[in-house]
Parts: sequence; C-alpha cells; structure tokens
Amino acid sequence: MRILVTGGAGFIGSALVRRLIEHTEHEVLVFDKLTYAGLLSSLEPASKSNRYGFVQGDICDAEAVRAAIADFRPQVIAHLAAESHVDRSIDGPGEFVQTNVVGTFVMLQQALGYWRGLEGEDKASFRFHHISTDEVFGSLGETGLFTETTPYDPRSPYSASKAASDHLVSAWGHTYGLPVLMTNCSNNYGPYHFPEKLIPLIIIRALNGEPLPVYGDGSNVRDWLFVDDHARALQAVFERGRPGQTYNVGGNAERRNIDVVRAICASLDRKRPRADGKPYADQITFVTDRPGHDARYAIDATKIRDELGWEPSKTFEQGIEETVDWYLNNSDWWQAILDKRYKTERLGVANG
Repeated sequence: MRILVTGGAGFIGSALVRRLIEHTEHEVLVFDKLTYAGLLSSLEPASKSNRYGFVQGDICDAEAVRAAIADFRPQVIAHLAAESHVDRSIDGPGEFVQTNVVGTFVMLQQALGYWRGLEGEDKASFRFHHISTDEVFGSLGETGLFTETTPYDPRSPYSASKAASDHLVSAWGHTYGLPVLMTNCSNNYGPYHFPEKLIPLIIIRALNGEPLPVYGDGSNVRDWLFVDDHARALQAVFERGRPGQTYNVGGNAERRNIDVVRAICASLDRKRPRADGKPYADQITFVTDRPGHDARYAIDATKIRDELGWEPSKTFEQGIEETVDWYLNNSDWWQAILDKRYKTERLGVANG
C-alpha cells in the first residue's frame, strides 16, 4: 500500500514510518512542516529505503496538500500532524486552533476531493485515518476507563482543538461518506521523544544535574503507551479497521506522575550513577501545578483487542528501561535539540 503520513517527522509519526519501512512492504510519503518538534533525524533509519519519500509542507496549505496527494496517490492517509503539547497550548492557543482544527479541515477537504476521483477498488479501499488523544474525554475520577463512547469533555486548549478535529473527521464521514478511521491514544513514550514531554525531560534534566520538576503533588495519573506498540496499533487500524469506527489505544499501564519520575531515577541510579553517589530522586522538585491539570486518564482498549487482535507488548517497566537506555546511548540526538531549539524551561503558566 501507499501511505501518506502527515506529521511523519514527529514523535509518533516517525515511529510509524520507521515501523512501516522496517516491517512491511508499504510505500511511505512523509508530509511534514518541520516545526520545532519535527526532526528529520528521527526518520534517519527509514530514509535510506527506496520506499520512503519526504515532502516539506504545511497541512494548512491546501495546494501543497493537494499536490502531495495527487503525486503520491495514497491508499491511506494517516493524519498525525498536530501541535501536541498541553503547556504550549496554554501559552499560545491560536497555533493549536490553526494547525489542529483548520489543518484537519484542509486535509479532509483535499482527501475528499481525491477520494471522489477514485474508481472501483481504489475508491473502496481508501482510508483517512485520524490519530487523536484520550485527552478529548476530559478527566476521570479514581475509577473508570475511557471507552469509544465516552462523552467529550476537553479541558485544555490542546485537547479542545483535538476534540474539534475529531468532530470534523466524524462529520466528513457521516455527511460526505469519506471512509474515515479514528484512534484515541493514551500518553506515548519511548525513543526519539522531543524533550519537552515528561519522560525525556526528566531523563535529560537528571543527567544534567538539574531539578526534576513535578507538577503539584505528583498524583496525576496517566496510562502510558510505548510508542512502538502504538505504531503497531495504527497499522492494524488502517489495514483492518472498519470505516467509520473509532478505536481507543492504551498501554494498560496507569501510573502517577511521581511514580514515573521515581522509576526513571531508579533506572538511572543503576545504569548511570551520579558522581557523588547520591540518588537521582534527590533532584525531584515539586512545582506549581499546571492550570486545569486533568487528574486521571485511563483507556479501555478492549475494542481494538477484540476486533483487530492488538494489545501492548511491553510492560511499563520494560518500556522505561528501554527508553532510558536509548537516551543514554543517543545523547547526540537530544543534545542537538537542546543546543538549537529547546532549553527545557517551564511552559504553560496560563498567560494565554
């Protein structure tokens, strides 16, 4: 199959591209604007393949999208391009509305025009797969799980923009008949993760001897999903999922933020002990909580397991060990980011 991946230079997108090139015979075209979090270095393992291609472009640019689709003639559009960091959305929500809402509208319109021009099996097999987040569902109490029928209740500018894009995708499916698929995933982690997110941020700041900031009292709970497991799930959905359906993808790994940070510290204590012999946990610092910080997310991934046979292959403990190893062994990758683009400073203080 020919698969166009928007946002393919991002964290999840690049994991999907690397998987498709390494484990399938699919042809892949990455369409990416290369914003601050879009890194060609994350695609380096795939870039040597003759089944890989790259186009730099903005999903808000209708003509650029149209041209890429017309030239490549994809059978699947996997739409991952998005602004994704909650803290950044608090500081600058406009960019999130533009990329996540307007950009998804542009993608849908261009996909619809392309699909309408197809015939026979090409038309029947085409899929528009929109990749989204469990944050659209809001915040859970101490019990319960998000399912595919959980009402939407977004709490941040980021999750509100993703909820809007989800609704657009659903509407284009219902109104225009576009064969859409949607997935809502829990928190991803793993190799090639941009250093603004919790797990890589903690690893890098720990190694640099800096304070390890934990919001509030660290009791907020997330369900953690290893990114390579997520890439397998996305492949299963666009290859075998039913058009018009939504599938939740979770890691079955609920953890409090403070326990995630302590697990990273313990792993680093074993693999790269501090010169002074003290534990990395001594660097933990509790900071003022994020505005509107959701208390708990947790995914019920029964549907994708029962219908498509997918379930996570890595436990949280396995995934954290593998992730810490990757960051220890690939300091050139993340140091280049720190040198050029990002200083691991606090974001998301509700300036609007």
